[in-house]
Amino acid sequence: MASTIKDSASDAAVSAQNATKSAIENPKSKDFLHHPYTRAALPFINGGLAGMTATVVIQPVDMVKVRLQLAGEGARTGPRPSALGITRDIIASGKFLDLYTGLSAGILRQAVYTTARLGFFETFVRKLNTRAQAADRNLTFGERAAAGLSAGGIAAMIGNPADLALVRMQADGLKAPEARANYRSVFDALGRITRTEGLAALWAGATPTVVRAMALNLGQLAFFSEAKQQLKQHTSLSSQSQTFAASAIAGFFASFLSLPFDFIKTRLQKQQKDPKTGLLPYKGLMDCARKVAKDEGWLRFYRGFGTYYVRIAPHAMVTLIVADYLNLLTK
Repeated sequence: MASTIKDSASDAAVSAQNATKSAIENPKSKDFLHHPYTRAALPFINGGLAGMTATVVIQPVDMVKVRLQLAGEGARTGPRPSALGITRDIIASGKFLDLYTGLSAGILRQAVYTTARLGFFETFVRKLNTRAQAADRNLTFGERAAAGLSAGGIAAMIGNPADLALVRMQADGLKAPEARANYRSVFDALGRITRTEGLAALWAGATPTVVRAMALNLGQLAFFSEAKQQLKQHTSLSSQSQTFAASAIAGFFASFLSLPFDFIKTRLQKQQKDPKTGLLPYKGLMDCARKVAKDEGWLRFYRGFGTYYVRIAPHAMVTLIVADYLNLLTK
């Protein structure tokens, strides 16, 4: 009797395993998850969810990074703030939750920007991969790089208003108390900026934002995709280890390639017209780069690299790992 029950249980387990394997290998075309429209939308949905998850984790580091970039503006010498010092000052002058200033803007930015960049990247790579397979060859790094650059540029233009609101909210605390805007939320910031400065102001710093996004995507997505492919071919690491290692490699290249453009983007998005002259401190990307190099030195572009890496690398890793996991779940 016991033997019969044991055999039945064993048969049931094998049947369940075979059914699961069959479901994975031969998904029903009528299943909602495998509907053509759903398949087209999933890269965007998974990318957005992954980006928002990473932002909630990394937001305090981003707050410190912005304050570091804005410290000592226009001066070559003077105090050299540290990430720990800025963190201590923020907490001492308010409360720990002040490190999450601008979180609503950060989440909105990810909902728009990361949804678009990861979604477009996956869509472009799929198309390129189909074409490569038809030609009986592997996808090249150059094709992955082109997909990353294109996806980053398109997404940055779409997400610039939320990015600008995030910088304004994080920089507000640097002003004198009577001069602060005290934005209540990202939507309050967007509305007030539009009313006082015009709709076009929401795309201030769009050029460096786009260039930064293209550089970051080249470093993050192209290097992640290439590194994972190389690790799969030349190592015996598990799938999870490949994803983790590839995301760490991508995080470094994303940080190194994009920081100078991120620095200029922050300066341009923070600037406002002088009440007396009605002029902006910087006329554009090149003017900002020239003035910073002249007045503050070339190394200023890489000020806070450690903080930026701690912000970009973990954000890239969390985003890529979560997106990879979601893609696996919705395969």
